[in-house]
Amino acid sequence: MRKRLGLAALLALLASLVLPGMAFAQEEAVDPAALDLELDNLWIMVACVLVFLMQAGFMFLEIGFSRQKNVGTGVAKILLNLGVITLAWWAIGYGINSSSGNDVFGTDGFFFHFNQAIGSGADAFNVAGADAMGMLYGLAFAAVSLAIVWGTTLERIKFGAYAIYALVFGALIYPLIAHSVWSGFGLLDDIGGKEVLDFAGSSVVHLTGAVGALAALLLLGARKGKYGPDGKPRAIPGHSMPLVGLGVMLLWVGWFGFNAGSALATDDVFFAEVALNTQLAAAAGVVAALGIVYALTRTLDVGMAGNGAIAALVGITAGCGYVEYWAAPIIGAVAGVIVVIGVLQIEKYLDDPVGALSAHGLAGIWGTLAVGIFGSERLVGDTASPGLWYAIFGDQNMGAALGQLGVQAVGVAAIFAVVLTLSLITFGLIRATIGLRVSEGEEDAGLDITAHGMYGYPEAFIPQEEYPTEAHTPTVAGTPVAVPSESRA
Repeated sequence: MRKRLGLAALLALLASLVLPGMAFAQEEAVDPAALDLELDNLWIMVACVLVFLMQAGFMFLEIGFSRQKNVGTGVAKILLNLGVITLAWWAIGYGINSSSGNDVFGTDGFFFHFNQAIGSGADAFNVAGADAMGMLYGLAFAAVSLAIVWGTTLERIKFGAYAIYALVFGALIYPLIAHSVWSGFGLLDDIGGKEVLDFAGSSVVHLTGAVGALAALLLLGARKGKYGPDGKPRAIPGHSMPLVGLGVMLLWVGWFGFNAGSALATDDVFFAEVALNTQLAAAAGVVAALGIVYALTRTLDVGMAGNGAIAALVGITAGCGYVEYWAAPIIGAVAGVIVVIGVLQIEKYLDDPVGALSAHGLAGIWGTLAVGIFGSERLVGDTASPGLWYAIFGDQNMGAALGQLGVQAVGVAAIFAVVLTLSLITFGLIRATIGLRVSEGEEDAGLDITAHGMYGYPEAFIPQEEYPTEAHTPTVAGTPVAVPSESRA
């Protein structure tokens, strides 16, 4: 009897809580448009967090490919760059990127609504929130592009160069490229009646970052000892493949925010199609990279496996929203092959410690062109043409397909030329003023101790009385470098 009375009381309590809410809901019906706005922005926020997580991926990847004496500076670099580009994007970059102004640059949004009214009435908060979400998501993409730049510069670039280039990149270089492709009326949005198709940034984000990395490397030169007297490259192994693997996995997970988040909406659950294409391509990239590196070197290179995944992710980024599922692993596998061959060939002439020129540059070019080959009739829209595949094996017009492939190539060439020119000017000015490269002594001692006054792995360099080792005092130009007292404790 008591149990029945208790159950009845509990049900009565629940009813008293639920029924008024149901009545209120009937009186205040939810606006479907507002619900869509909330869901869409919630999804973009989740995607944005995943994209920012990629900064940790870049950090661990570069630290893993560095020697122990240069690991701490990788942490400081990521933090500084994220700070500088955030402020540059807020002040200037977002405005140049905006869907306003002219074909070359936007003219609205500087200092993000500084001293401006945002919306009106009850809708003001929705307008303000949606604008802020778009600004933040664009910033996350800009930060990824900037992070790519530094892969070629490990272990020998001055720390101050990071801040200066990050400022120019976030305020001018990246926003110009993003505006040209994604603003709706930029220079690359209408080439002979067709737009350059780049769903999430194979060219806008990854090629832009890789070309900036190329400019830096051309002026910086190789690490000391990378090339022997005969001009042949020597291996300078990174200190931690587990950290490289962790970096790759963080990037891989973050890429779902990068690609699927670029759907910018939850209606029709289209972002799930984009996510599946992303995963299929990445998987094929790993398998293909391991296969080709084994065929060429008879080794199952761990670093190449990681680069295979990244290159495939870069390759599918442009087409993830434009190709059918069957095409995604093809694009990823080709990218996995390209990155291995690219790394092995580029190393003969340029010292790129992490393979950024191949993984982001060559794969970015391939991914952008691949849309012109595999772009689906169902997905490319009215402002572009299906890919060459559908002209060869289907009923699409061959001239239109070739035209779209040509437009994709024009986009690649234009981005390469603009970014290389602006980056060479920026790095050239840095080299002529504060200097671009550290001294030979600083490079020998390592950037951790010379730039930051501490080691990333103190126990590897600082002798401890309880662990007798051969005394080792780092020097710069023959002068001993002081070791922080707190590191000796």
